[in-house]
Amino acid sequence: MKLLTFQARRFAWTPHSVGLPPDHAALVAVDPEPGAVDEAVVAWLHVEARDAADEARAFKKTLKHIKWVANKRQLKTIALHVFAHLGGENAEPAFARAFVARLAERLRTTGYTVAETPFGWFCGWQLDVYGESMAKVFKDI
Repeated sequence: MKLLTFQARRFAWTPHSVGLPPDHAALVAVDPEPGAVDEAVVAWLHVEARDAADEARAFKKTLKHIKWVANKRQLKTIALHVFAHLGGENAEPAFARAFVARLAERLRTTGYTVAETPFGWFCGWQLDVYGESMAKVFKDI
């Protein structure tokens, strides 16, 4: 798992085009809507093939890291975006989708509001990030 997290004043996304091949169409939303969050942690997640071998560890450390970044600014909103361009070997799309859905649900049950960008879509972004060093954190799990 590779994570690039931002403490953001605002993050907005507009779906542009599907990025997965047709054989993964069941994982991809049809005509997703644009979205936005304010005062949020934006987590770009690259779920890697190696995460499937030790899913419990990857999940626990990912959850802990996102909460840690959120707590630095008392942010209660999280935006999750699968971003398979941070390096490493990609996980199978079905595994990545399920991992992120489980992560979103766990965050919701612990008091966070969670938004997810549409899985499998390339999106345009608007990202307004705070200036402190802690507002931009890369983590390799």
